Amino acid sequence: MERIGAVVLAAGSGKRMGADIPKQYLALCGKPVMVYCLEAFEKSRVDEIVLVVAPGDRAYCRKEIVEKYHITKVSAIVDGGAERYDSVYEGLKVIHCDYVLIHDCARAFVTEDIIERSIRGAKGYGACVVGMPVKDTIKIADESGWVEATPRRDLVWSVQTPQSFSYPLVYEAYTRLQACDKTGVTDDAMVVEKTMQARVKLIEGSYENIKVTTPEDLLMGERILQSRKK
Repeated sequence: MERIGAVVLAAGSGKRMGADIPKQYLALCGKPVMVYCLEAFEKSRVDEIVLVVAPGDRAYCRKEIVEKYHITKVSAIVDGGAERYDSVYEGLKVIHCDYVLIHDCARAFVTEDIIERSIRGAKGYGACVVGMPVKDTIKIADESGWVEATPRRDLVWSVQTPQSFSYPLVYEAYTRLQACDKTGVTDDAMVVEKTMQARVKLIEGSYENIKVTTPEDLLMGERILQSRKK
């Protein structure tokens, strides 16, 4: 039977939050931010979770997150690297699966439905990312701040996570990336596009699948969680 894995990234410092602790550990409606996405993966048909954390945080995450909140599918907790792509590679090196979902734990409001669509997308297309069409008109600026182009809004998406792949494809992509110029690499789809020349399918996420980055996002997150209880 094909195994489904998830690499959950929780190694960021969260500088834009302006808090004394990384954003993934901040309390949101009584739980650390990162717990919400882990619970969604725990309830899904994902078989295995590898949690990637900041160096020095493994013991804390094992006791205060994984064990305390009964996240039984976590098979390993590993140290992340200096950049996001380094952290992803560390997770990919230890997971054992046929398809893998790569997710930023700051996107705390991912749902089982989004995870299921991601699994189906990975199986059907080999590479897919969740996202949503943008609501605003987008302008492309030149280096001086002048408008250079206005792309068609119906073709512009805001990309989220999970970003999901055939495991052999994404592992090979990240292995090749180690010998490449990594300038400007900001997500997993770019790695697959850059190193494997593979096409990536966009699939529907949710406008609620926000990334907790600033204090305002915590307030929005509280409203999302409260609305889900009703």
